Amino acid sequence: MFADFFNLIFPKLCAACGNTLLKQEHIICTSCQLNLPKTNFHLHQDNDVCRIFWGRIQIEMVAAFYKFSKKSKVQHLLHQLKYKGNKEVGELIGELYGYELKKASLYEGIDIIIPVPLHPKKKKIRGYNQSECIARGLSKTMDVELDTTSVYRKVHTQTQTKKARYDRWENVNSIFGINNSENLRNKKVLIVDDVITTGATIEACATDLKALGCKVYVAVLASA
Repeated sequence: MFADFFNLIFPKLCAACGNTLLKQEHIICTSCQLNLPKTNFHLHQDNDVCRIFWGRIQIEMVAAFYKFSKKSKVQHLLHQLKYKGNKEVGELIGELYGYELKKASLYEGIDIIIPVPLHPKKKKIRGYNQSECIARGLSKTMDVELDTTSVYRKVHTQTQTKKARYDRWENVNSIFGINNSENLRNKKVLIVDDVITTGATIEACATDLKALGCKVYVAVLASA
C-alpha cells in the first residue's frame, strides 16, 4: 500500500515517452518496447551503417538497434542515458538488443565485448560511460565476456556533436591505446557505442584492434 501511495505521488515514467509505467513495467513501457523504430540492420550485411565504413576500414558487421531522429522517443532515451544519469536505460536496451544479436548469424562467435571508452576526465565529470552501460546489457544476454580495461582513451578530445566529417576524423585519430594486447589478439571483438554518425570514433578504435589481428564487429544503440 505504501509503495502504491508513493508511486501515486512520484510516478515512475517511461524513459522513452514519459507516460506513467504500469506496475509490471520497468524503465521503458511495453508500448514503446514494441513500437520504437528498430532498424533490423543486424540481419543484413548491406545496410546503411555498414556502408559508412566501405573503402575506409574492413569491419565484419555493423548494426544499430534504433533509427534516430530529432525530437523522437529514441532521442529522449539517449538524452536520459547520456545526460540524466539513467544508466538503467542503457543496460535494458543492451539486454533487449543482445537477445536479437545472439540469434543473428552475422554476429556468431563473438569472443569479447568492448565499449568505446571515455577519457578519465570526461568519465569523472559524467560519472559513468554510457557505452559501457549498453555493453553490460549486451554481455548479459549474449553471454559474452565484457572487457572495459583493454582499450583506453589516451587523448581527451573535444565533443564531436557539431564537427564536420573530416574534423571528426581528425579529432579522434590515434586517440586510443591498448592494454593486455595478448588477451585480444586474433579475437572476434564487438565494439559498442551509443550513436553512430560519421563512424570516426569507431574507426579509430577498430584500427587499433585490427592491428592485433582482431575481427571487428560493431553494435550501437542508434544511427543518426
